[in-house]
Amino acid sequence: MGVTGVKKPIRVRRNGRIDLICETLACDIDVFVDLPSDQKGSHLSRNLEIIREVVEESVREPVNGVENLAASICGQLLERHEYASVGEVHIAADYFREVETPNGRETLEFYRLFGEALAQRGGDLMKTIGVQVIGMTACPCAMETVRSALEEGTVTGDFPTISHNQRNVCTLMITMPGDIELEANDLIDLVEASFSSPTFEILKRSDEAAVVTNAHKNPKFVEDVVRDVLMRILLRYPDLPDGILVMVRSESEESIHKHNAFAERITTLGELRL
Repeated sequence: MGVTGVKKPIRVRRNGRIDLICETLACDIDVFVDLPSDQKGSHLSRNLEIIREVVEESVREPVNGVENLAASICGQLLERHEYASVGEVHIAADYFREVETPNGRETLEFYRLFGEALAQRGGDLMKTIGVQVIGMTACPCAMETVRSALEEGTVTGDFPTISHNQRNVCTLMITMPGDIELEANDLIDLVEASFSSPTFEILKRSDEAAVVTNAHKNPKFVEDVVRDVLMRILLRYPDLPDGILVMVRSESEESIHKHNAFAERITTLGELRL
């Protein structure tokens, strides 16, 4: 039992500094505790008091990531709800950061950040860091169909064969013990590198041509995005424990169909390393 949809501004820093673009994140916060069989209801006002105090504290001392904010709230839930044995927190926030287009132009791009925590009284606290990234995929199947239909010699040089495109929305969630720290910007980078191409809010003609050409040189199915994200996690974090849980969800919004393509894998780092 708890409250959902609490909207609060939270000051967040990463890597020990305040992000100059995103000093304050607009967060949607959900908090829950369990109820014992003899407890008729929960003291909901305590949840809101905890969230208010966290917001006020973040003004004085920005929190190091929304996942750590979720962990802090989770611990306080069990302190204030003495009858509860489990506390759970979910946080989602819009996030913007400056990136460069293929030709080096600066642009401000939109992402989603997620932070979650689950604590059991007398047990371990687990937290989750997550990102959602929008990119582009070019369909390998349609590309092969077009290639086989062309007369020999129609396409020459290194120019890629045409295909249909999809806007791909990829979500990555990593669940880990409370003492492990990961950087959200690093997770965004490895997800973007797993698309056929990143996408950008503003593109001049030369950048637009580069994005389309690069995507068609790097065609991917929806499941390829999932595979490539998992591969990059293993390469980026070789020393993380085997028990860490990873969820990658990839959804391609089809351009020639009225349905979307979807792929997901939930696994541990240990299973991936086998």
